[in-house]
Amino acid sequence: MAVCARPLVEAGVPTARHRHTRDALSARPLAVAADTAVICSAGGTDPALLAVMRDGGLPVGTDLREFRTEAEFAARVGEAMADGLLISMEYPQPTDLCPDARTVKTALLVGHLNNKASISTLVDPRFQARRAVVTRAGLADAAPAEKSWVLKAATNAAHGGSLDVYLHEAGFPITLPVFATVLDEFVIEEYLRIKRNWGIQLHIGPDARARLLAVTEQRIDDAGIYAGGRFGLVNAPPFALLTECLAIAQRAADVGYRGLCSLDCAESEDGQLVVLDLNFRITSGSIPLLALRSIRPHALDLPAESAKLSGQGPIGDLLHALRPALRAGGLLVTAGHDSLRTDAPVAECTLQILVYGDDPDEVTGRRAALERQFGH
Repeated sequence: MAVCARPLVEAGVPTARHRHTRDALSARPLAVAADTAVICSAGGTDPALLAVMRDGGLPVGTDLREFRTEAEFAARVGEAMADGLLISMEYPQPTDLCPDARTVKTALLVGHLNNKASISTLVDPRFQARRAVVTRAGLADAAPAEKSWVLKAATNAAHGGSLDVYLHEAGFPITLPVFATVLDEFVIEEYLRIKRNWGIQLHIGPDARARLLAVTEQRIDDAGIYAGGRFGLVNAPPFALLTECLAIAQRAADVGYRGLCSLDCAESEDGQLVVLDLNFRITSGSIPLLALRSIRPHALDLPAESAKLSGQGPIGDLLHALRPALRAGGLLVTAGHDSLRTDAPVAECTLQILVYGDDPDEVTGRRAALERQFGH
């Protein structure tokens, strides 16, 4: 089964736009892939990067089918199918590239489950924020500057990397994101004051049963963008919310979904419980969780935090600068990507890291210090 985590660029969108982010997404599973065949960007297969992950004790993939260009990506997919593998796509691919009969889950299903507009069909109304689906023509009236609101992309096309959500606070200037100029349909959602924020991590296996893997907490930056997760010592969500998340995953299973999923949930300051986003794919929360289960199965209730580090040069330079912290212990590299190893026009390298230990304050302090040193 080849994990196919990189989408083609949508029609009408310049190839360079978000290319680095999308290539990087395909590199997420490498650290825990073991013998599963993975179609992935060459940006994630730098030998030094793979060696660091192996040194950390992770079951790094042994069958990595890399691509550097659009054409190579299509070639790798074709080769995987010729080898008799089923394609497990994390983002919807065109059927002329991945026929439905050769996939674990179809492009139509993957697109529908990840569409921001699908919450209304999968989530009990009691756990939905107030929201409306609007066209581009109605966007100005539905999203006035004097009110606070959240804009989300409503599309079955590939999305990810926090590129499909925009938060607006009342009174501030509106600067609409790129997706607002490309798509025809959007979700306008109420702006909630969040008290607690969770990522409910689940898995649906071949037996079509939804199972809870773990509850994680999300760190959200000032712009409302996901900045990393907290694992182990987390505040448990109310039982009713957890029960609804299992039910949502089971509804997806009943229509054919198989694989990992993460449901973004929150409790507002006024006590409202909401499911904010459905991520039926491998996510930034999935891989650190699986990494912890690989190297610390006896200590899953101890604190850990994930983060992203960035650099402008080759990924080897970033790894070299990180080496003292790696030698000190309590730190894993769980993914990485170097755009210089692809044809992407943006020169950028990133590392996904996981800081772990016994004391939550010490773990938070080390994570914050690394973010200050390398940026995120």
